[in-house]
Amino acid sequence: MTISRFLRPGLPGRQSKYLAIAVFPDESVVFQAYRLLQQHGISPEHLAIVGHGYSSPERVGLMSPGKIIKRKASEFAAITGFLGSLLACSVGIIWNIGYELALGVVLAGGISSLCGAIVGSVLSFLGEGNTASIYRHHLRRGRYLLLMEGTEQLVILGQEILSHYSTASL
Repeated sequence: MTISRFLRPGLPGRQSKYLAIAVFPDESVVFQAYRLLQQHGISPEHLAIVGHGYSSPERVGLMSPGKIIKRKASEFAAITGFLGSLLACSVGIIWNIGYELALGVVLAGGISSLCGAIVGSVLSFLGEGNTASIYRHHLRRGRYLLLMEGTEQLVILGQEILSHYSTASL
């Protein structure tokens, strides 16, 4: 069993929550861990089992690495394209460039969008996309994931419970 913890940004107007993911080798062990956490007072609304016969990765918000990379590349391209166009427009106005301004703005926006898409792809591939692919690999191998989401104290409590009982038979 391995447990990893990271901060996932919350929705606007909602406090950020912590998320821990534990990987288990089979269905009986993950279900025993789920019941153990419930017996220690962790509500089922903070827990989810992902795997064959339980929740799907998409249902709990674990996107595919390809979707993550496309989303981040699009976000970076839009932001850098806008900023590149804005910078080119500002320089054109400051230097009092006439008709070449439109061409410069278009070129600067296009080049900065392309650079932003590349940077966004690489960063998401090395970050979130890599993490998602690791967990999806475990699911393809027939393993199960137990997700705990909540406050920092709740997630730490759940990790302590699982680590305390991981040496014993769960």
